[in-house]
Amino acid sequence: MRPTILIAVLLSLVLAAPAAASTTQFTMFEAPSALVDPSQRDSTLDEIDALGADAIRVLVNWNRVAPSPTSKTRPANFDASDPAAYGDGFATYEAIVAAAKARGLRVLFTITGGAPFWATAKGTDAITRPDPDEFQAFATALGAKFRDDVDIWSIWNEPNQPQFLAPQFVGGKPQSPKLYRSLYLAAQRGLGASGNGQDTILAAETSPRGNPRIVAPLAFLRGFLCLDSKYRKAKSCGKIDADGWAHHPYTTSGGPYFRSGNTDDVTIGTLSRLTRALDRAGKAGAIRKGMPMYLTEFGIQSFPDRITGVPLSTQADYRSLSEFIAYGNKRVKAFSQYLMRDSDPNPPGGSKFSGFESGLRTFGGTKKPAYDGFRLPLVADRYAAGKVRLWGLARPADGRTKVRILYANGGSSRWRTLTTLSTDARGYFSSRRSAPKDRRYRVEWTAADGTTHRGPVTKTRSAP
Repeated sequence: MRPTILIAVLLSLVLAAPAAASTTQFTMFEAPSALVDPSQRDSTLDEIDALGADAIRVLVNWNRVAPSPTSKTRPANFDASDPAAYGDGFATYEAIVAAAKARGLRVLFTITGGAPFWATAKGTDAITRPDPDEFQAFATALGAKFRDDVDIWSIWNEPNQPQFLAPQFVGGKPQSPKLYRSLYLAAQRGLGASGNGQDTILAAETSPRGNPRIVAPLAFLRGFLCLDSKYRKAKSCGKIDADGWAHHPYTTSGGPYFRSGNTDDVTIGTLSRLTRALDRAGKAGAIRKGMPMYLTEFGIQSFPDRITGVPLSTQADYRSLSEFIAYGNKRVKAFSQYLMRDSDPNPPGGSKFSGFESGLRTFGGTKKPAYDGFRLPLVADRYAAGKVRLWGLARPADGRTKVRILYANGGSSRWRTLTTLSTDARGYFSSRRSAPKDRRYRVEWTAADGTTHRGPVTKTRSAP
C-alpha cells in the first residue's frame, strides 16, 4: 500500500514487509555433481552454509542404488524394502546427509528415477512405466535408512518431462500425470511403512513449460489430481494427501517478468497461475486447501550460453528479482538456487551448453556477481514515478542486523551511503524512497566476525 500521509511516509522509510509476504520462506541449494564428488563435497557445503542457505536438495536416483540396474531380470531373493539389501548403495547419500547435518543444513530428498530396467514395463530403459509396487519398496527402504536424518521428501523429479518419465502422451492426451499418480501414492505408502508418514511430503516437482512433448505443469496438475478443464474432480479419484506442491519456475532470457502465452505454463513471473490452480483444486476436494508451494529448483541462465543466458550482471539482478517475486507470494515456503558451479560447457558426448549455466561460479570456478548477490540479494523496484522500493536480505545473518544501502547516480562511479536499515529477525529489509530513474544501488553488510560483504550493483527495474 502506498503511503498517503506524512506519518505513513516516515514509517515507509524503515523496515516494512508486504502484507502478503512469505515471511517464513527458507532457502535450499542444489549442487548435484559437487555433492556426489567427495573431493568437492565439503568445500561446496562450506560455501552453501556460509552463504546462508538453510537446506540442500538431493536427488536420490533409484537406479543409482538398486542392484543390476540395466538388467531385464529382477535380482533373485532381493527384498527391495530392506535397506540392507542395497549393500553400500546408499553410501554416497549417507556421506552427503552426514556432512549437511554437521553444518546444520536440512536435507530434502527427492526420490526419483531412473528406475532399474527390471522395474519398468519395457525392461530396456529407465523411464517407461516404472512399477509402482517396486517403487514403493524402494521408498520404504530409503525411508527406513534415513528415518532419523531426513524429514522432508518429494516424489520424482520433473515427471512432466519425457527424459524422466514416459510416455508423456498417448493418443495426444497426457499420460504422465496418471503414471505419476500411481508413483506418488506408492512412494507415500512406502514412506508411511518406514515410519516417515509424519514427515513433510511434497508432490509434483514439475518443470515450468509445456510443448507437444512436455505436459505443461497445470495440465499435469489437473491430470494428477483427476480434474477436468474446469477443475471438477472425478468421483472415482480420492483426495491426494500432500504437504506441499513442488515446482521449478525457471524463466527465459526475457527475465522474471516473462509471461508465457500458454496459460498452463508457470514461470517465476506467473506464480499466481499455480496459486489459483491449487486453490481451485483445494475447493474441488482434490488436495488440502491453502496448499503451500515449494520452489525446489530454480536458477538464472547466464553467459557464456548466448541462446538462453543473460550477461553475468543481469543474472545477479534477475536472481534477486525472482526471489523478491517469490517472497511476495505468501504461499511460497521455499526458494532455491540450482548449482554452485556451472555445468561443463562442452560435456563429453553432449552438445555445447547442453547443461546449466545457472551457477554462482563459472565452470572454471570464478565467482559471478550472482555469488555475492545470493548472499546479499537486493531489488530496486520502481513501483511509481520517482518512487523506489528497496528490498533485500542479509541471508547469513543470525538474527536482526543492520545493512547499509549505497547508491550512485547516472554513470557515476562514486558510491555514497544512502541509509542504514534494520532487518527483521530473518535478515529481510524493505524501504520505500524517492529516487531518480537512473540511480543504481548496492547493499553492504558486516557479519558478526567483522567481515564486511558488499553485494553487486543493482539496477532500478519496473514490473511491466
